[in-house]
Amino acid sequence: MLDLVMMALGSFRFGLTSGDYQTFRRAASYRWEKVDRIGRAPALQFAGPDTETISLSGVIYPSFAGSFRQVEQMRLQAGLGLPFMLTDGMGFIWQRWCIASAEETRTVLFADGAPRKLEFSVELMAYGDDFL
Repeated sequence: MLDLVMMALGSFRFGLTSGDYQTFRRAASYRWEKVDRIGRAPALQFAGPDTETISLSGVIYPSFAGSFRQVEQMRLQAGLGLPFMLTDGMGFIWQRWCIASAEETRTVLFADGAPRKLEFSVELMAYGDDFL
């Protein structure tokens, strides 16, 4: 079976036969600083963009595809304390991103505690350019 990669974050691959995500959420915010003025209402001054975030969430069925160790692999990669290149399956390079958090919920358990269903979510933060 061909393993199409939906997205790659460093050495971790999100794909149909591994940890695929069903939801991709991207958020961008912008910094506006309040500047007090005498005798008038405060003005706002644009201070630039804030850190972008990406949230990925999905479900892994380890007995069908993937492994219940996949979220642990993401945690290990996050623990390196490094930003990783993010590339999607369409060839777009998203630059460097950091893993801010990785969560999992294990349900429908076998007698030994292994999950039949593993829901996960990963929060990524843009590392930021080092140059303009």
